[in-house]
Amino acid sequence: MSDSRVDTIARLAQWKIDNFGPCSYKKSDPFKVGIWNWYLSIEKNRYLYIHLFPEPSRVSKENPPVAKFILRVSNASSSRKFSVSPVHEKVLRTYDDFVWSVDTTFVGRIIIDVEFLDLKISPLNGGEASSAWTCDGKLQSIAEQSTLGCLSRMLDKAIHADLTIITADGNLRAHKAILSASSPVFQSMCRHDPNEEESSTIHIEDMSPESCMALLSYLYGTIKLEDFWKHRLTLLGAANKYDIGSLKDVCEESLIEDLNSSNVLERLNEAWLYQLHKLKKACLTFLFEFGKIYDVREDMNRFFQHADRELMQEIFQEVLTIWKPI
Repeated sequence: MSDSRVDTIARLAQWKIDNFGPCSYKKSDPFKVGIWNWYLSIEKNRYLYIHLFPEPSRVSKENPPVAKFILRVSNASSSRKFSVSPVHEKVLRTYDDFVWSVDTTFVGRIIIDVEFLDLKISPLNGGEASSAWTCDGKLQSIAEQSTLGCLSRMLDKAIHADLTIITADGNLRAHKAILSASSPVFQSMCRHDPNEEESSTIHIEDMSPESCMALLSYLYGTIKLEDFWKHRLTLLGAANKYDIGSLKDVCEESLIEDLNSSNVLERLNEAWLYQLHKLKKACLTFLFEFGKIYDVREDMNRFFQHADRELMQEIFQEVLTIWKPI
């Protein structure tokens, strides 16, 4: 067995050194715990000096570990004497960030244990450190998937549904609690009323059953991408009407994503109608800074015939401030 190999199991790393003499120095092979490769080194002078440090790399530089750990060093003689460090918790970047000095006469076969009590990733730009243990993220992912599966079944099978939604061409069943938690407007509509029948029915007659189901799927966290893209303009209108900020934001981002010459004027009108400032800026930049105004000259007359007066003034102002004739 190599004298520099470190064995690991769970959150414990163990380095067994067969023959360590006075005035000696040894460095371990790298061993992986969390997302980092680690090293141990041991030096014997008057004291025994033990260093623990991550391997110099891009990972340790950009996301240095915040380690909470305890060390134990023992000799492998029949008496099995050992020394245990205090619990340490600190950011470890380099060899010099941590050293434990042990006043001991240990020589010969030595065993060093490092038990990581906690290990977090420190973000480069500050902020709260996050767990480095992959099982923590996996547990969260499994829990989220399970919850979404339950919500999907609640919606699809109308399990304990207590709300009827009347759409343009049919009825849907849903849950007051889900809608109320998602929208202050829905919360107001679903408030308890002495007339229980009235409070258990809402009218969304400006949406088809399909587009309303897409809205419900978003609120329940189970919407499919193809349904979102198919109904996103209707969803944008619903997000604005029912004050669902997250849906409004994601609709705006998607409308910017596939902006082109054939839809830019329509998108500009949507941006004005729903006060989507990022989309409006993207449309004006597309038209004037990128010169695509020339591609839509034939459509501009129709656009100006129906555009809001204030929007036309803003476009004119954009012409004065941004557009430079070529």
